[in-house]
Amino acid sequence: MKPFDYLSPADAATAVRSVAGEPGAVFLGGGTNLVDHLKLGVVEPALVVGLAGVLPTEVEELGGGALRIGAGVSNSELAADPRVRERFPVLSQALLSGASGQLRNMATVGGNPLQRTRCVYFQDVTTPCNKREPGSGCSAIGGWTRHHAILGASEHCIAVHPSDMAVAMAALEAQVRVLGPDGERTVPFVDLHRLPGDAPERDTVLGHGELITAIDLPAQPIARRSAYRKVRDRASYAFALVSVAAALDVEDGVIVDARVAFGGVAHVPWRAYRAEEALRGAPASEARFRAAADAELAGARPAEGLDGGNAFKIPLLRRTLAATLRGLAPRGLAGEDA
Repeated sequence: MKPFDYLSPADAATAVRSVAGEPGAVFLGGGTNLVDHLKLGVVEPALVVGLAGVLPTEVEELGGGALRIGAGVSNSELAADPRVRERFPVLSQALLSGASGQLRNMATVGGNPLQRTRCVYFQDVTTPCNKREPGSGCSAIGGWTRHHAILGASEHCIAVHPSDMAVAMAALEAQVRVLGPDGERTVPFVDLHRLPGDAPERDTVLGHGELITAIDLPAQPIARRSAYRKVRDRASYAFALVSVAAALDVEDGVIVDARVAFGGVAHVPWRAYRAEEALRGAPASEARFRAAADAELAGARPAEGLDGGNAFKIPLLRRTLAATLRGLAPRGLAGEDA
């Protein structure tokens, strides 16, 4: 590990100024991702700015059922919050599906969306990787692709975003509060992350020195009937092959509204707008659930690879979305699994 300077600032404004003023500086929250990358040599910062005691650690009521989640709240605390469990169950379920209890105790709400891909080539500094070293090439293309993207990838990168929480936040239309060198701004969660394009080294729209201070969850009655389903290679402590965050509002057998987001299939938490549109106004049936998946997956581009590729993710995601929506639909409406 390359030596670095460490700073423990008194407040968020000082943290922002410190990172913004040093091109080689990074923020350190819970450290569940950054510390690994320091050990692996993936990142070699000149300055690490700790955020312990700097960021808000409360979940506040905003009125009408909306919540403001301080960026310093741990994943464990947020998952256990009774208001979250009642009003936004998809978020609590997503958090509990990610990592071990020990990691959830350390990981923060502000840091979780900013974690980097777990692509094995990104974490192996002996292999070319455009995300780690722009212009060096993408070793994943034609390599081991089982866990890689089927949506929104580019010729420069096919990695996926690893967060479970972020998938739920995208479905819930959360708003990200950011403090930067030029002041405060709010970013819709669905706009926080970037597709790789020709600049896969940039995971988000945040500028250097910008810091997430809180995430707001707007009041949404539909969110009370929501769920998260994650499919992975083993029952625990594994990243998603595919995942679905969904909320469903059904009246008299007809879908009034829906929220859907996918995980494990793109460089970003993938908000499934085409699937949502295919669901609204339609019968709450197994056939419609699968048709909604097909509408979203029409543009899917699986990757070939040494391990047989990841085309299996298309039917797997179709079945996972249908199963998630079937579980949210009033009993007896969805029909039999086909």
